[in-house]
Parts: sequence; structure tokens; C-alpha cells
Amino acid sequence: MPSQQSTLLFQVATPGVSRRALRAFVKRLEAELADGCPFCCLISGDAELRRLNREFLGRDYPTDVLSFPADDSQAGGLRYGEIAISFDAARRQAAEYCHSVEQEIGILILHGWLHLAGMDHETDRGRMSSAERKWRLRLGLPAGLIERVGA
Repeated sequence: MPSQQSTLLFQVATPGVSRRALRAFVKRLEAELADGCPFCCLISGDAELRRLNREFLGRDYPTDVLSFPADDSQAGGLRYGEIAISFDAARRQAAEYCHSVEQEIGILILHGWLHLAGMDHETDRGRMSSAERKWRLRLGLPAGLIERVGA
């Protein structure tokens, strides 16, 4: 059986972003955070994130990142799950926080992956915030989502 690897899918144009660098970032996350267990990341737009948010969470608005942990009974423990990111939101947030869109997508992928790993910043009393800060620093990323909102 061939070994699986994480997948980065681009559903929209991503001007100013190195797809090669993002694929390397995903591969690094897979190796260092996920112990080699792959995950899938979709880069799409606001409309698709709104559709996914509405369909799966009942929230009718676009968001920057969504995470869908794998159902172990279906995935057989072979994947962590899937992350969806809005390139539109990443571009807006990168401008707002004065860093590159590529860095913002990295922040969003990291945040989404921590949710795949079972963390929830709204209920875990700082566990996810601490992990996000640790990995953000290790990966050379600017301030993360949790730090920005103080959650």
C-alpha cells in the first residue's frame, strides 16, 4: 500500500503566493505536528467557506478557516481530516495585520490543524492557545488567530 501524504488543493487563483512554499509548509506540519499522519487542506474563496459553514455548522456567513476532523470509523485512522481556508479572508487579514498572504495562510493552516487534533480554544482553558503560540514561534509565523482576539 503506498504511503499517503497531506494534500493541498487550490480551488481559486492565489496571486502573490508560492504554492510550492505552502506545500512545503504542509509537509512540515505533517512531519512535525501530525507524526506523519496526513491531512487535506482546501484553499477556496469566501463563497465556498460560507457554503461549507452553512451546510456543516448551520452558520450562514463566510469564515476564514474550517476544520473537519476525520471520522475514525471511516478513515481508519489514516487521516487527521480536512481544513478549508478562504483565500479572500486570508488576503484581507494579511493586509490588516501587515504580513504576507502566504504567512496568513500558514497561520490558518496551523489553527485548523490544531482543531483537527481535537483542540478547541473556546472550551479548553488555554490549551490550544498555548499550542498555537508554541508552534507559531517554531514555524516563524506572526501572531496567531487566538492571540488576535484574546480568546
